[in-house]
Amino acid sequence: MINREFLKAGHLPTLLSAFFYFDMSFMVWVLLGALAVQMSADLGLSPAQKGFMVALPVLAGALLRVVFGVLVDRLKPKLAGAIGQVIVIAGLSIAWLVGIKTYQGTLALGLVLGVAGASFAVALPLASRWYPPQFQGTALGIAGAGNSGTVFASLFAPGLAALWGWNNVLGLAVIPLAVAFVVYLFAAKNSPTAPPPKKLGEYLAVLRMGDAWWFMFFYAVTFGGFVGLASSLAIYFNTDYGLGAVQAGYFTAACVFCGSLVRPIGGALADRIGGIKTLSLMYALAAVALVAVSFHPQSVYVALILFAGAMLAFGMGNGSVFQLVPQRFRHEIGVMTGLVGMTGGVGGFFLASSLGLSKQLTGTYQGGLLLFAALAVLALIGLTSIKHRWRTTWGAVEVAGARI
Repeated sequence: MINREFLKAGHLPTLLSAFFYFDMSFMVWVLLGALAVQMSADLGLSPAQKGFMVALPVLAGALLRVVFGVLVDRLKPKLAGAIGQVIVIAGLSIAWLVGIKTYQGTLALGLVLGVAGASFAVALPLASRWYPPQFQGTALGIAGAGNSGTVFASLFAPGLAALWGWNNVLGLAVIPLAVAFVVYLFAAKNSPTAPPPKKLGEYLAVLRMGDAWWFMFFYAVTFGGFVGLASSLAIYFNTDYGLGAVQAGYFTAACVFCGSLVRPIGGALADRIGGIKTLSLMYALAAVALVAVSFHPQSVYVALILFAGAMLAFGMGNGSVFQLVPQRFRHEIGVMTGLVGMTGGVGGFFLASSLGLSKQLTGTYQGGLLLFAALAVLALIGLTSIKHRWRTTWGAVEVAGARI
């Protein structure tokens, strides 16, 4: 956990500015999900269109994480992050001034908001490179707690849209983004121990390592579950339980808060008892919660508790995965953050879009929820099958007491 030794080990202003940048970026990354009820009512969207609208920023962010992972290694994290923030601020400003009047317009905005989702590939290496192996879980847990930005979107965006219209919320979102940008420019610093840039061909070399694919799959489930639900729950509570846009936003915010709050706890717990043990437990809990909620509890509060439980598991699982990644790929952390983050976003796109398709084709969300629960079980089986090899190979020779 956080103690004097941790505070002396790295660079706290960089860690906190990375968190703030990540937090505000994630807030706007899921903005379409938070506004989906009001936007879909005005634009007349079908369930499948609603699902794809909220899923597209997730997919765009996933793919752009690879791009920004490369930029992190070649331009260094601080400059890469500054470029991304300028693009998002400019895109939201234009969307606010011009106005979004069609379904295609929402998709165009979704592509721009994907750049905000790529902040993951910048913030985590920016923080990670300042800290030794025994503090990776805690440091990346703090930086990664920027997931909490999704709470602000769900908590405030529907209410502000009810007061001033959802298009004006796009302009209001620029204000906290600009504040975060200024803080980032003055507080963040690149680590002096950053590895030298690699040739472009070397970035693909990690894909020849089986462990890279395992990490990508594991994060596709944990982060995919988190961001997929964060983007979709407002629609779910509105459609299945008849909650208004603002109340659905509050319910979604409660679930997202649970998942984002515990990410640092998951990283710190993984530092203490090992990432494998923590991650295994989280997959089991997430699968049970998703299966239970797929049968549509009569009470909306029971559904809320089950979704909150799933988000807790996914949030702690996110911290656990990134306690392990820097130990295995210390010198490739930039590209691995991009690749792993990409598949996390792909998992979120899969969940959000499959929920929309399930609702349109079958009239319920059960198929999409059960399918993702099955992926959590498959991840648990995969982790169980490789944990002995990990512990007796790279885990056995890790330095400074870091645990897997």
